[in-house]
Amino acid sequence: MTPFLAGCLQVLLSAAAFGAMAIFAKLAYQSGLNAPQLLFWRFAIAALALAPLILWRRLPWPSWRTTLGLAAMGGAGYAAASLCYFAALNYAAAGTVALLLYLYPALVILLARVLHGEALTRRRLSTLALALTGLAVTVGLDLTGHPLGFVLGVAAALCYAGYIVAGGRLSGASHPLVGAFIVIAAAALSNTAVVATQGFKVPDTPAAWSAVLMLALVSTVAAIVAFLAGLSKIGATRASLLSTVEPLVTLLLAAAVLGEPLTAAQFVGGALILSAVALIARESEPRRALLADLRD
Repeated sequence: MTPFLAGCLQVLLSAAAFGAMAIFAKLAYQSGLNAPQLLFWRFAIAALALAPLILWRRLPWPSWRTTLGLAAMGGAGYAAASLCYFAALNYAAAGTVALLLYLYPALVILLARVLHGEALTRRRLSTLALALTGLAVTVGLDLTGHPLGFVLGVAAALCYAGYIVAGGRLSGASHPLVGAFIVIAAAALSNTAVVATQGFKVPDTPAAWSAVLMLALVSTVAAIVAFLAGLSKIGATRASLLSTVEPLVTLLLAAAVLGEPLTAAQFVGGALILSAVALIARESEPRRALLADLRD
């Protein structure tokens, strides 16, 4: 398997882990935790789980410049994106918020063009259009809701796009486990400051702890480690496009775990998203992909 294909699989694995996040969060909310409290436990437990592993394997620490960059990714970009996303759900329909968040692949493509001079090829623009169309069909679009919900949804997309573009430059400068620890620990500190103004709440049932632990270990540690590992191999633009499978995973898990029904539109939207993933997978041979992009 080529490094490129391995990177694609790692990002898809990350997307599957992130896709489970909404299921775990929904189960945790039943215990009375609010969004900032849930995010605090998510990041704090994830950081505590990674620290002993890093020490046991004696992994090298990156330079201070890389460390500060990764800390900014977690403390500003990822933490802000998470807070904006969860807050937006209080003001607009979940499908609308999800669709607004997944504007970030378009924003990543634009940022990569402006900051790094990456080409805006027809191949990538077509893939983006296919993925966004699939998302719109899959999650639907309810334009009702408070304008603040739309603002927060777009803000989440902007923050996450910045996080991915920064990660594209920094992910190769550290071991994925160390990079993930720095990102997660910084996000934990950011959420500690938010929760300190509201008061801490400890999960008080086995079911609540199970949901919080799965959110921390699967949808945070595994998801971020896999994403950073794949990001260093395939770049920010491709990683962001492959990540559009996340809501598809969420819908399938919601049907399997929560008994939520699947509609014909969601099957059609899922097929469009998977078609976009297939287009990215065709770039597994970089030289061939480059020639195809030049022809486009």
